[in-house]
Amino acid sequence: MKKYQTLGIRVFFLAMFLFIVSKIVAELEQVGGFEVEDRTIIVITPTYRRINRMPDITRLSNTLSHVKNLHWIVIEDGVSTVPAVRAVLERTGLSYTYMAHKTAQGYPAKGWYQRTMALKFIRENTSRILNTDLREGVVYFADDDNSYDLRLFNDFIRNVRKLGVWAVGKVYLGFAGGAAVEAPKVVDKKVTSFDALWVSKRLFAVDMAGFAVNLKWILRTNAVFGKTCNRGDGAPETCLLEDLGFDLAPALLYNSIFQNNREILVWHTRTSYPKLQGTDTFGYFVEN
Repeated sequence: MKKYQTLGIRVFFLAMFLFIVSKIVAELEQVGGFEVEDRTIIVITPTYRRINRMPDITRLSNTLSHVKNLHWIVIEDGVSTVPAVRAVLERTGLSYTYMAHKTAQGYPAKGWYQRTMALKFIRENTSRILNTDLREGVVYFADDDNSYDLRLFNDFIRNVRKLGVWAVGKVYLGFAGGAAVEAPKVVDKKVTSFDALWVSKRLFAVDMAGFAVNLKWILRTNAVFGKTCNRGDGAPETCLLEDLGFDLAPALLYNSIFQNNREILVWHTRTSYPKLQGTDTFGYFVEN
């Protein structure tokens, strides 16, 4: 009997030890411990040929080149990739994937199909992207014409363990809804809804630039961007997040640091098209 009592005590203390270790690891992740630093940010960027594409993607490349442990997936809406774009990606020194998928019939020409193909690529090539089976990742959709603060990637996206959301500023004319900012509404440190003028009834009334998803949740389902999204009244974000299994549960993360300061770290911008008086490029590469 004494032998079993001793064994029981040892099992009890072992269980307590393992519990304490798990709590410490979780806290390290929350404050930027070693696991967070090793977590790879996977950025998905659909792109297409246009006269202002090269300055847009050059500007984005200059931002992402300052972010460590990042894999950049760029998807061309076309039948082939563009050498000038590949050259930009090479100059960043980042790990990247560049592929071409022309928008399939029935999909809107808004990058939905390209993001879908990127998600499928991630699920089929996870180990290759992470360069190991042990590291974690976070998936973020970054359009090539938006403006991003480095702190968004380094201080928040990499810390997302499930789903993260944050404010997005709108600065170009003609945006549907006319809101200067779309942001999560936080009550008692919990996201209860979203401050958005356009179709605010959406469960996730977020901009494509306003959320990131931990890779584990991407790999749990086959959810992609469909041809339509009735739940979003035409906006695809809420359909993807709901299909991934998310709801407004307490586990939903938001950018508490910048929420308090009311800082915006990503802006939904758009480069205006120039009014050209001539088409001669004098031998230089210019898309049109």
